[in-house]
Amino acid sequence: MEYTPELHTKYLAEIVPALMKEFAYKNVMQAPRLEKIVINQGVGKAIADKKLIDIASTEMSAITGQKAIQTLSRKDISNFKVRKKMPIGVMVTLRRERMYEFLEKLIRVALPRIRDFHGINPKLDGRGNYTFGITEQIIFPEIEVDKINSILGMNITFVTSAKTDEEGYALLREFGIPFKKN
Repeated sequence: MEYTPELHTKYLAEIVPALMKEFAYKNVMQAPRLEKIVINQGVGKAIADKKLIDIASTEMSAITGQKAIQTLSRKDISNFKVRKKMPIGVMVTLRRERMYEFLEKLIRVALPRIRDFHGINPKLDGRGNYTFGITEQIIFPEIEVDKINSILGMNITFVTSAKTDEEGYALLREFGIPFKKN
């Protein structure tokens, strides 16, 4: 028996039929799907302290269940003391099973742990993709609050196959992402 994440089963059984009904698709393949989730964390303080990149990479790997890679600067910026090819952040791209597992953890565990949480802003990018920022990595259960050196934020991007913002919003809403009510 092959393992299938619960959200993937829900997508096939409930979300696709709901989207086909809402947008009057004739074929199942027209329904938008979640292609990948990219988690990006900029570590600007890493210019002074190289260990911060390793710590951020370890935390990101623990949160996502996949090894994080370092992102390097593209050019020299003297005002920020940045040299070309200097590590300045970490990122992870999740696909397939790990993507659905992370999404489920984000919706059911991490977002409810944010203080004074009223939902996330429902503004998409114009092509059906959605990015939002989290200010603290401590909302994830894998992070032990006692052991962290500094609180770092991260950007989470949902890349969908939707052609319009309405389709992308409907897909993410069906997955259970808590958008703010207008």
